[in-house]
Amino acid sequence: METRVAVISIIVTESDRVEMLNDLLHEYSAYIIGRMGIPYKEKGISIISIAIDAPMDKINSLTGALGRLDGINAKVTYAKV
Repeated sequence: METRVAVISIIVTESDRVEMLNDLLHEYSAYIIGRMGIPYKEKGISIISIAIDAPMDKINSLTGALGRLDGINAKVTYAKV
């Protein structure tokens, strides 16, 4: 099955959603290459980047599920390779 490399950018505006976010990311952990999280205390948000190598449908499914969580914004950028 063909996979794509992508980065999912996540902004968490409601900290009580982090447990749900982590549970969701755990479901896709087999595809996640790495994760970087930055708490931005001055604005009360967290910024997370997820590097992922997965089939397109898995990336779209994860991004869609993230986008449906209140207090979480997610966007995906695909590598051209």
